[in-house]
Amino acid sequence: MDIIGLLISLVVTAISFIIISYLPIGVEIDGFKKAFISAIVFGLLNAFVRPILSFLSLPVQFLTFGLFNFIIYFIINAIIFGLAAALVQGFRLRNKVISPLLGALALAFVNSILYHILSSTGLVVPAR
Repeated sequence: MDIIGLLISLVVTAISFIIISYLPIGVEIDGFKKAFISAIVFGLLNAFVRPILSFLSLPVQFLTFGLFNFIIYFIINAIIFGLAAALVQGFRLRNKVISPLLGALALAFVNSILYHILSSTGLVVPAR
C-alpha cells in the first residue's frame, strides 16, 4: 500500500469513528483529532496484535473445524477495538463488553459503506 492509500484508509477510519460516536452504542470520541489518532492506533493494533490473537485462536478453530471463524474474527475485532479505546485518551467506551462488540460491528459496517461510496465515485479503488 502506498502512502496515499494509507492516508485515505486512516481518514476513512477516522470518519467512521466520528460517525460511530454519534450512534447510541456507548462509543465516545472527543473530536476528529482523537478519531484520527484512534485510527492510527487501531491500524497498528490490527497490524501487530491481530496476528498474535489469530494464532492464539487456532486451537478453537481446529477443534470446531472452522465453523466459528466468523465469531472468532468478530471477537478479535472487538478486542482490538477495546484496546484502541484503552490506549487513546478521548476515546471512551461506556460499557467494557457490549460497546466494543457493537463498536467493532458498526466500524466494519460504516467502513464498508464509505469505501463503497469512494470506489463507486472513482476516487479510490481499495486494495483489499
